[in-house]
Amino acid sequence: MFEKAARLKLRFNFKGLSTVEDLWDISLEGLDMMFKNLNACCTIQKEESLLETKSQEDKILDLKIEIIKHVVKVRLDEQRARENEVSKAAKKQKLLGIIEEKQDTDLRELSVEDLTKLVDEL
Repeated sequence: MFEKAARLKLRFNFKGLSTVEDLWDISLEGLDMMFKNLNACCTIQKEESLLETKSQEDKILDLKIEIIKHVVKVRLDEQRARENEVSKAAKKQKLLGIIEEKQDTDLRELSVEDLTKLVDEL
């Protein structure tokens, strides 16, 4: 799909002309707006045609839509993965804090002689 886009030198209308590479830097809202515009064009072209065969313009339009769908999907997956990592890191910190508290509690319960031995070992 991306090779085909590169060979066709596809450009997307978004605040001027944007390349396929530019799609990765456009906001998700901007990509959604582009998708809606392309989808509307696709609907109009399909309504106006009496023939079942797709023209080159139809194929290019379909390719643009598929590329935008792919970019949005990948970026949403990456966003979810980042949110997951943040959540995991917070949970890990919480667990480490609990472990530290339990270790402190265990140390507080040791006798003075045991604590002295531990200090001497250090």
